[in-house]
Amino acid sequence: MLFLNHAMTYGTIEELRVVRSHFDDDELRAALRNAHAGVFNARSWSYWHLMLDLGPPPPLPRRRIPGAERLVPVPWR
Repeated sequence: MLFLNHAMTYGTIEELRVVRSHFDDDELRAALRNAHAGVFNARSWSYWHLMLDLGPPPPLPRRRIPGAERLVPVPWR
């Protein structure tokens, strides 16, 4: 999945032709559903949801650090 995430975000048209000759739309949809946080940008995320008929894109996947929600920011001096 990580390979497909990177190819779908950074691949050129020629590279994506090769990728699409080896992976079908269902595999690309699965790559989007299980996307790694921090790989897709907003443009490619929206583009692939449109191209694969997945409807409006949900928010981009986000990295989560366990317990970080309890931390209090330290004011900068």
